[in-house]
Amino acid sequence: MGDSNQAEHEQISTSLEVEQLDVNLFRSKSLWLPVRARGVFGGQVISQALVSATNCVNPAFGLHSLHCYFLLSASPSTPIIYHVDRVRQGRSYATLAVKAVQSGHTVFVLMCSFQKPEPWQPFHQWPMPSVPPPEDCELEETRFIKLIASPATTPTIKEYYQDALAERTRSPIAIKRANKHDSATDGTVAYMYWMQTRDSPKYEAPFQKCILSYISDLNFISSASKIMGLKRFGKGPNTVSMTSTLDHTIYFYSDDFDCGDWLLHVIVSPRTGSGRGVVHGRMYTRDGTLVAVTSQEGVVRANIRGPSAPKLDAKL
Repeated sequence: MGDSNQAEHEQISTSLEVEQLDVNLFRSKSLWLPVRARGVFGGQVISQALVSATNCVNPAFGLHSLHCYFLLSASPSTPIIYHVDRVRQGRSYATLAVKAVQSGHTVFVLMCSFQKPEPWQPFHQWPMPSVPPPEDCELEETRFIKLIASPATTPTIKEYYQDALAERTRSPIAIKRANKHDSATDGTVAYMYWMQTRDSPKYEAPFQKCILSYISDLNFISSASKIMGLKRFGKGPNTVSMTSTLDHTIYFYSDDFDCGDWLLHVIVSPRTGSGRGVVHGRMYTRDGTLVAVTSQEGVVRANIRGPSAPKLDAKL
């Protein structure tokens, strides 16, 4: 497990756990509200919905893709109910839909597809970028400690990093930057992070995919604002006023990976505009196997006011 932080932290199994209420009905047991977030962490909602769906599918079928939309911010104070709909069961593929409801409102919807594996088919993959191994990269907690200690850090920013440090220490996921950013000759910028679950056993493939779905939402849409050069702190048009996930997609191409070992998430953002941004990602094992392809669109707003809406004529 390398040099993961050994302080008290939540177990990933606790974060993903759901209670089965009926054949196709499940309820969250814990919900996490990140620091300064508008609602429950999206990766947790995705993964809990997937755990619910996986409990409703023939185990001969393995998850190969998911597509989901975040409709409303979920509160951490009220359990989320997951309704699973077994849409279609075929010979090679099965499709399920999950609707997440909180206080009578649908906050999230998920479509996921399961396949009987066909390992005899030919394959190809993009190679993993050349990055330092996780053992040579520093934990996010270490980086936050350095920023807090820096005399250049203002009191307001120091308070943010102190909250971020406490949150990272409690997290079931360890994160290391594999690089600050990587710019290709064509101007493409990529952010890359090593991630792993802390102190977790080697779970079976179905649960590993649920864990990867949780991990995939960390530092994802925020990469779009970083690539645009928007700053987290301060005022003016070069600062971020809001980021929030709209939709999320994952395609799985392996059943042989362990989130308890380091996974590399390579993130690029091909386009931003109109208050939105899209990011694409590739998740590799440390030996270079591409196990999942990710994509997400989200609200990415700079601190810029748009034109005022015209007043409506009272006679209309």
